[in-house]
Amino acid sequence: MSIILEVQNLSKTYTVNKHQNHVLRGVDFTVSEGEMVAVMGPSGSGKSTLLYAVSGMDSFQSGDVRFCGKSITGLSQKDLAQLRLEEMGFIFQQMYMLKNLTVLDNILLPARQAGKLPKKEILARGQALMEKLGIADIADSDITAVSGGQLQRACICRSLINQPKMLFADEPTGALNRAASDEVMEELTKLNREGATLMLVTHDPKVAAKCTKILYLVDGSIKGEHHPTPDASPRNREQALNDWLLEMGW
Repeated sequence: MSIILEVQNLSKTYTVNKHQNHVLRGVDFTVSEGEMVAVMGPSGSGKSTLLYAVSGMDSFQSGDVRFCGKSITGLSQKDLAQLRLEEMGFIFQQMYMLKNLTVLDNILLPARQAGKLPKKEILARGQALMEKLGIADIADSDITAVSGGQLQRACICRSLINQPKMLFADEPTGALNRAASDEVMEELTKLNREGATLMLVTHDPKVAAKCTKILYLVDGSIKGEHHPTPDASPRNREQALNDWLLEMGW
């Protein structure tokens, strides 16, 4: 499998009241095509900062990030924005959507912004994604008239509309109840089985156990890496992960 994301010696420091806070400390890892990588760790360990840095949403002081073989280090904000729009997909805990647009129009928005496809093709792609994720019936609904689980599945559709090479998700189930969380994770794991590459931040071992690799972050450094057994039952995968997290100091 080819490497989609390569992170080398990544470091980031905030200075607050003349005190330096080393949020990321020499982080190294790779994400290969078809992997589903979870980032876990205590609160304040740098999980979200890491995701934002490697996806070009946040800056970093030193190190290098290579996406599909090309360094994003030093790219202009305009080029980073274009890269994120066309080659990356994003899913957040807070489901940012425009209230004056229907669910379908929110999903179509990134493709319309990219401006590379005819309107009919964009519409057909959006409708097909909604059908695939089981929410075709809410296409014309207001975003305030649907459930949290439905809205997060719509966000997954939106993240896929430009056929990105990789998806980034920051606590994608964090604002959902357990039933909705399970539904959303089922969709994400299904996408992964179909070949999608994902990196997600989560505090939930049940969510992380569905991934193919787990990175454990402590004080901005990767303390350990766990690879669930692919053919193990969900219960055994969760138990093995929980045992490993205890070893890590969870």
